[in-house]
Amino acid sequence: MRKLISFDWAIKRILRSKANFEILEGFLSELLKENITILEVLESESNQDLKNDKFNRLDIKVKNQKQEIVLIEIQYDREMDYLQRILYASSKAIIEHMKESDAYAKVTKIISISILYFDFGDGDDYIYKGTTNFIGLHNHTQLKLNEKQKELYKVDSVENIYPEYYLLKIRNFNDKSKDTLDEWINFLKNEEIPENPKAKGLLKAKETLDYLKMDDKERMEYENYQKSLHDQASAYESTYVIGKIEGKKEGIEEKTLEIAKKLLIAKVDTETIKLTTGLTDTELSNLTNTRNE
Repeated sequence: MRKLISFDWAIKRILRSKANFEILEGFLSELLKENITILEVLESESNQDLKNDKFNRLDIKVKNQKQEIVLIEIQYDREMDYLQRILYASSKAIIEHMKESDAYAKVTKIISISILYFDFGDGDDYIYKGTTNFIGLHNHTQLKLNEKQKELYKVDSVENIYPEYYLLKIRNFNDKSKDTLDEWINFLKNEEIPENPKAKGLLKAKETLDYLKMDDKERMEYENYQKSLHDQASAYESTYVIGKIEGKKEGIEEKTLEIAKKLLIAKVDTETIKLTTGLTDTELSNLTNTRNE
């Protein structure tokens, strides 16, 4: 199977071109379950292709099957404050692409799609969707739009006004494609596309994102980018994961010592304290001497 360029690199360097819109249109159509047409890539201060930018974001204006104009932002990041980050980004996208003279009724629908390559949240699915609804505290009924509001907002439900979020937890995918969307998820995770893909956009992606078609300069830039991702992952592993483990270990040790102190105060015999806490004779002796000082 031919080596393919990773999707995050493609977002930064290749998929912004109108000639390659078919690839992104295919991905979005499979995920959103409707035909999506890209109208334009939107440039803003937050999605510029900066050399040292570690946060990938692509804002695009699209038209759906209902001929509605929707802003979609595709994000690709590895940060633990991600829920706050996507909330900030979607809010910023609304403001950036709204004219000052526009009425609030003209706020554009935002769809935020996050491709996550790190362990995020406690959930075993690989695709999560989030929407906004208002539920009564007493009778638990859902707030609905009246007919005038539907006409004003051009939507039929409250959730269609507010941003819509998709979280793709790529690591949770089991590498077994059950449908066309799974073919896309498999590509996002493993950078592999089957010989005759059925998913929209994947055949074009297979032709366009071929590593062997890159020239020497592009390959060098791509390899350097991949190396930087590995370096970032290593830094994260050493600073956050190991630090968290060490911190947890220290916390357990402190708790054990506190328990031992309380048992000593209660004049429990040393053998029972050692069995209860796992402390050695030396550690228990040091703790006793510390109390007596």
